[in-house]
Amino acid sequence: QVQLVESGGGLVQAGGSLRLSCAASGRTFSSYTMGWFRQAPGKERDFVARINWSSGSTYYANSVQGRFTVSRDNAKNTVYLQMNSLKPEDTAVYYCAARSGSGWSTWGQGTQVTVSS
Repeated sequence: QVQLVESGGGLVQAGGSLRLSCAASGRTFSSYTMGWFRQAPGKERDFVARINWSSGSTYYANSVQGRFTVSRDNAKNTVYLQMNSLKPEDTAVYYCAARSGSGWSTWGQGTQVTVSS
């Protein structure tokens, strides 16, 4: 069974940086796409970024393009989200997800990111 565990959230001032980690276990992920999503209070869960585990190709939401970077460490089965130039509107619970095929089938428990102004 696939499991995803996020870590690295916290409180940071506007303009600061955080790096989130998503440790994956339970199978090999070479055929998967890994994604980051976020959900602010009272809002829907939004896509942030994704990375193809095999090729390393990435894609970002417009709102984070140029500030966030998604990467993976194959040896550690871990995906990262480096977040720079953080803004108060980046405050949310951040989730890691895995996709094989058409749907995001596996989700982590989430990690809180709070950006103070």
